[in-house]
Amino acid sequence: MATRRDRPRFFTAYSFGIVTGALFLLSWVGQLVFQLIDERNEAAAHGTAFALVEFWPSFLSSTLENWQSEFLQLVWQAAGLALFFFWGSSQSKEGDERVEAKIDRLLVLQGVDPDEFAYREERAAEREEGQSP
Repeated sequence: MATRRDRPRFFTAYSFGIVTGALFLLSWVGQLVFQLIDERNEAAAHGTAFALVEFWPSFLSSTLENWQSEFLQLVWQAAGLALFFFWGSSQSKEGDERVEAKIDRLLVLQGVDPDEFAYREERAAEREEGQSP
């Protein structure tokens, strides 16, 4: 069992999440400030008074629009890449034949005949199956 000393410190263990959260909050506050300035300038240009009550729906609407577009892109990238990987797209993974050729080449460099190695592996697997209850 891991002791308390074996665990990394909180900020070390969660540094990526902390930095991501800080960047998120910084960008959201930036959006708030700049949209607030824009709305005040817009109200002044039209000769009307700025109303914070009217600002919040506009701010929340633009925030949700931004999040919707970003999350749709992220979901497509994650789900699309997973789907292409599952289908075996040529961009997502190497073919089994190429991987086997590389492994065979490494075995030859180590002085092992790939066919003899495969035979030994099959025999070992058969022995293990025979010993299993």
